[in-house]
Amino acid sequence: MSKVNIEQKLSLFDEQWSPKIVGELNGQYVKLVKFQGPFVWHHHDNEDEMFLVVKGRFRMEYEDHHEWIEEGEFVIVPRSVEHRPIADEEAHVLLFEPVSTLNTGNIENERTRAELERI
Repeated sequence: MSKVNIEQKLSLFDEQWSPKIVGELNGQYVKLVKFQGPFVWHHHDNEDEMFLVVKGRFRMEYEDHHEWIEEGEFVIVPRSVEHRPIADEEAHVLLFEPVSTLNTGNIENERTRAELERI
């Protein structure tokens, strides 16, 4: 039971689109990720995801609309909803999602991270 300093954890890595585990509770991971540019269109059949912007901003695209998620804001993407995050400049984001959640959901490609580093 020790506190986690988000800024300090973010200073430990530079890789983009490679989530790092910083906590775990009740079958959920708390992850930090840095990203810029577009991600892959995907969905998660069984998991909801929460994206909280720690630094920067990004646009969450959906099939029929998009919305900007600003620093200090979060969005919950319900299971089965096709989505794609895009950041014009690097964004730092806290993710809260079930342990079973694969970052690319129903898609497997070069950005898929099946094994996540715990920092």
